[in-house]
Amino acid sequence: MPLLAQQASQAGTKITIVYGGSFTKDESLRPGASIFSKDQRQVQFEHQGADLWCDYAFLYQKENRLEAIGNVRLKQGDSVLMTSGYVEYDGNVKLAKAYEKVRLTNRSMTLTTDTLYFDRQKQESYYRDHGKVVDSVNTLTSEVGRYYMISKKYQFLDSVYIENPDYTLESRRLDYYTTSKNAYMYGPSTITGDTYEIYCERGFYDTQTETGYGIKNTEIHYSNRIIEGDSVYFNKAAEFASATNNIKVTDTINQGVIRAHYAEVHKGRDSVFATRRAVSISLVEQDSLYMHGDTLMVTGKPDARILRAFRNAKFYKTDMSGKCDSIHFEESKGLTQMIRRPVLWNLENQMTGDSIHLISNKETEKMDSLKVLGNAFIISEDSIGQRGYNQAKGKDLFGKFMENELKIVDLVKNTEVIYWMYDDDDQLLGINKTICSKIRLELENSDIEQITFYTDPDGNIFPEKDLPEASRILKGFVWRGDERIRRMEDIFDEDDNNLVLPLIRGLDNPIDQEGSESEQESTSSATKPLTDRPKKTAKSGAESLKKKN
Repeated sequence: MPLLAQQASQAGTKITIVYGGSFTKDESLRPGASIFSKDQRQVQFEHQGADLWCDYAFLYQKENRLEAIGNVRLKQGDSVLMTSGYVEYDGNVKLAKAYEKVRLTNRSMTLTTDTLYFDRQKQESYYRDHGKVVDSVNTLTSEVGRYYMISKKYQFLDSVYIENPDYTLESRRLDYYTTSKNAYMYGPSTITGDTYEIYCERGFYDTQTETGYGIKNTEIHYSNRIIEGDSVYFNKAAEFASATNNIKVTDTINQGVIRAHYAEVHKGRDSVFATRRAVSISLVEQDSLYMHGDTLMVTGKPDARILRAFRNAKFYKTDMSGKCDSIHFEESKGLTQMIRRPVLWNLENQMTGDSIHLISNKETEKMDSLKVLGNAFIISEDSIGQRGYNQAKGKDLFGKFMENELKIVDLVKNTEVIYWMYDDDDQLLGINKTICSKIRLELENSDIEQITFYTDPDGNIFPEKDLPEASRILKGFVWRGDERIRRMEDIFDEDDNNLVLPLIRGLDNPIDQEGSESEQESTSSATKPLTDRPKKTAKSGAESLKKKN
């Protein structure tokens, strides 16, 4: 670089004296410094677009640095103003270190702290010993903070707290934009509103609209439900929440749980919609009842919940299981309806019909009674001789449970029965085949203990050799034993077990899309050690100058 150009460049970086007030030098007090103090007005300096006013100043022209003391104001452009008791300013790197009741304003935002670093080269300011930010919407505090002036973004670390008239937010690390009022959380965070509480360890929150999402260990307490999932979205105004992957929705009043890989909660309608390997889990008499369908829907107030399972519906309990096209459970009535091609297994009994209704006792939670409406059919294998199937059919079936075991079965209209009869020594007596208007079966461990025929029964007991194989099966007989659900895992089919879950983005990369790439990569920058001059130096310097003057 030519000498004249180099000198001009160096002159452009020098701190300029605009108004010096009273001037002196004292090598014993500040070696190499020019000392300025106010007279009619404050001392003023200028440096590359910024003006600084103070009561006293030490200017080290050779080193191109300045110490400003007393009612210090540093103004950059028409929007940034910093006030404090003391400032050290290095003109070579354009770094200001402010102490004592520091206040930085940038249009509608105000930052207050005891010690603030203002890097004019990078247009960043940062603090390490507690600060408070107030804008038009929120009051934010943290132990460590960094402010990016160009993008108007804050990065808060350690004991972050946002106070708003409608909610509070606590976090370990949070990025906040003063223009959009958006917050990005990168550590354990809790948002508490008047009707909800959200916990996540990575997420986004719009502090103006109270909407957001969590993508790591997220949990939302929403009215009388708790929503958990890999990714959970929340919208207060719409009274809506949704979740994706490994979801758990807990009904805190009825203690029911829904698990799925996609779910929606509509607070205003008090409803839950769930799909993708969805299962409802409820506690019935100290036993878990699992209900599955391609889609689950829960509606109604806590004391009147209605659960619906649509398409490929199945349920499992240790003493009972079943499947059908759809299931409708009405909690206030204790009524479960199995609709379209239902099959029900209780112990070793298989029951089918056009529709099946199960009624439970609401006080004891035990099964009370059963209705099979249209083409009712009950079948069980011959458990003694293993020779065939005990069968009974009719237009409708009405059953009675005792201790969750089917004990009495009444079949009405066009009834028929085939069952294998044995004596007390388990010797076969014959095969009973009878038709009549009504039949009552009394069961014990799924075996027929007693049978009563009503209204002109017509039938006989046939020796096994006299009854052909084809005559041992009633019309409409379908044995569905290979479909029986014998454990909880059987309620899911191959498609459920081979689901490919969507990838949750942002777990390893910044979720903040508003800031620059350099800001996103500065996660740890606010925690770097800061080498600052002890505060007592500024105080002692001011006191020395005051005594001398």
